[in-house]
Amino acid sequence: MALLEICCYGMTCAITAEQAGADRIELCSAPKEGGLTPSAGVLKGVRHNVTIPVHPIVRPRGGDFCYSQAELNTMLDDIAFIRDLGFPGLVTGILNEDGGVDRQKMQAVMRAAPGMAVTFHRAFDMCANPMIALEELTDLGVARILTSGQQASAEQGISLITELKHRSRAPIIMAGAGVRLNNLETFIAAGVDELHSSAGRYTSSPMRYRHAGVSMSADASADEYARYEVDAESVAAMKAALTRPVS
Repeated sequence: MALLEICCYGMTCAITAEQAGADRIELCSAPKEGGLTPSAGVLKGVRHNVTIPVHPIVRPRGGDFCYSQAELNTMLDDIAFIRDLGFPGLVTGILNEDGGVDRQKMQAVMRAAPGMAVTFHRAFDMCANPMIALEELTDLGVARILTSGQQASAEQGISLITELKHRSRAPIIMAGAGVRLNNLETFIAAGVDELHSSAGRYTSSPMRYRHAGVSMSADASADEYARYEVDAESVAAMKAALTRPVS
């Protein structure tokens, strides 16, 4: 049976995902950036209110995954905070200028997270050579790799995901990006061990007063009266499908 990880943006999402049957949570902020490091308050709140394993993302900004020394120092401070709160794992990824794993910076990450399960996130999908990256991440001792198979969705990238799974000696290959109830069978049939899904949706803000024409976002088209949440019914349905006996 494949494990189901749900990407959650905030404590409310995390509590919803746990109640709906998620096996593990990737905790993030900033959904429109693809996930950034959560705040100290969110980390503390989730640590005290969620009982299933939670792996916070450590990502200091949006954009590429090639970080300066100053950015790495920030990441290491965040890792120390997450580690000291007692989280069992974290999610991160660092690349060099040529699209390879930045071994030196990732070694610093691994040293800062002793005993923690480190997931190398979809920075993997931006690597120039996924097979070389797999070997490097194996040597570094990461616990798992989150990947869409270097395609726009994991369903489209299932061929590479399957090949990585067959080649991997140690890291678990976790499929993510566009994983939904309607395509779970693709991953089940391929024998994928872990699945990552946002199972998310945007809902309307409860605010009745709305000041039109003024935006707080750099994206003038952004809807600031829409809120991201985890869809409990979607999580529960995916979990049920993954636990259903094979006939």
